[in-house]
Amino acid sequence: MAATSPEPGTGMFARKPTDRLLKGAEEGEQGLKRAVGTLDLTALGIGAIIGAGIFAIIGEAITPAGPSVIISFIIAGVTCMFSALAFAELASTIPISGSAYTYAYATLGELMAWIIGWDLVVEYSLSVAAVSVAWGGYLNELLSSLFSFDLPASIANPPGEEGGRFNLPAAFLVLAVSAVLIIGVRESARTNTIMVVVKIAVLLLFIGLGITAFTSDNFTPFATNGFNGIVDAAALIFFAYIGFDAISTSGEEAKDPGRDLPIAIVGSLALCTLMYIAVAVVATGALPADELAGQDAPLATALSDGADIGWGADLISFGALVAITSVVLTLLYGQTRILFAMARDGLVPGILAKLSARQTPIFTIALIGAIIAVFATFVPLKEIVELVNIGTLFAFIVVNIGVVILRRTQPDLERGFRVPFVPVFPIIGSLLCVYLISRLPIGTFIRFAAWMALGLLIYAFYGYRHSRLRQGDVVNPDAELG
Repeated sequence: MAATSPEPGTGMFARKPTDRLLKGAEEGEQGLKRAVGTLDLTALGIGAIIGAGIFAIIGEAITPAGPSVIISFIIAGVTCMFSALAFAELASTIPISGSAYTYAYATLGELMAWIIGWDLVVEYSLSVAAVSVAWGGYLNELLSSLFSFDLPASIANPPGEEGGRFNLPAAFLVLAVSAVLIIGVRESARTNTIMVVVKIAVLLLFIGLGITAFTSDNFTPFATNGFNGIVDAAALIFFAYIGFDAISTSGEEAKDPGRDLPIAIVGSLALCTLMYIAVAVVATGALPADELAGQDAPLATALSDGADIGWGADLISFGALVAITSVVLTLLYGQTRILFAMARDGLVPGILAKLSARQTPIFTIALIGAIIAVFATFVPLKEIVELVNIGTLFAFIVVNIGVVILRRTQPDLERGFRVPFVPVFPIIGSLLCVYLISRLPIGTFIRFAAWMALGLLIYAFYGYRHSRLRQGDVVNPDAELG
């Protein structure tokens, strides 16, 4: 359709009609192929959630909580579950690429959609870069242990850490995963499913071995720093659960989105929560909390020192390598689908919405893969990675609010899943996210504000002028009311 002058009411807060969102995904060359089922989607969620976090987070979280870190895992899982329910409803209602970006476009308008999209760009990109750096470290440890071969510190460590200059293993991982994504979504899903099976097997083996050294004496005293210690640990542990939202980015490629997406989102989070709790119980039961506290590889320490299994470190290093590879695959997948949706709406250059013969956004994958590879190779991420935390929580708040708004504005819309007790559950989910945001350091807020300011400038000078919605490609409901 030829561009027209913007109608009244089609400004920054223009909303995109849900029927047009659904129809747009099926039109022409810009519709992605529906080729992913429930099992692959659930594996996608597990692949995004279980990463370096579970292999290291207990060592940090057990310091304030002691053995009550088990309760901290439960609190963090419940906190995420409220937002998972909101994602499940919106994903089944608007099964389109873009996740929270698309939901915001339909409920809060274009400006908020851009803000969320820009927010998700930094969340996913820095997440991939950060875990890729961790992958290089685990690879070096495994090579050293198994083959007595150490990569030179200058190419194996992050810049500024132990002689590191540029991290080649991290760059290799990102580029290799990008190549898999370019091949096709079905191949990517199958690759991820295999890795998910492997890393779950490694964790189950840890549980089976670690329980041989289990003793209830290690749980006394239980809450060493009271409730405050439990909550502080839960705030740390929360970020080991991040990733289930990546499932919603595949809404346009799900075979039966109304059924598959809610099952995968809620199911993957529930399975990972149970796995995390079991690992925490066994690790704490195998080795006293004060000996686990501060350990970089607490699960390996629990096996070697608690269960007297010396090869535990090799087992955990291998599991961490597989786990991190799976996380990179799923998060990079989600990132490219969000940018694809923004390009299809005209908010970023349209070339990023072009699909290959295999129905993958090849230019978006190549661009994002190259940028993240550079970040992972040359940029120290210790401080900037905190942007991942605040960005994720901000997106969760928007999704919870979006459920309430869409229920009121379009109550008759077909929903494959409905959040119970609306608006109570979304409000609880939003407040829990606000509480966790309030515990982040002030520097995180400053960096987040700077990133958002840059994004608003780009929207003002490009996105606002090239928006397909504002050009008349899509009828705006607010204009009809005006």
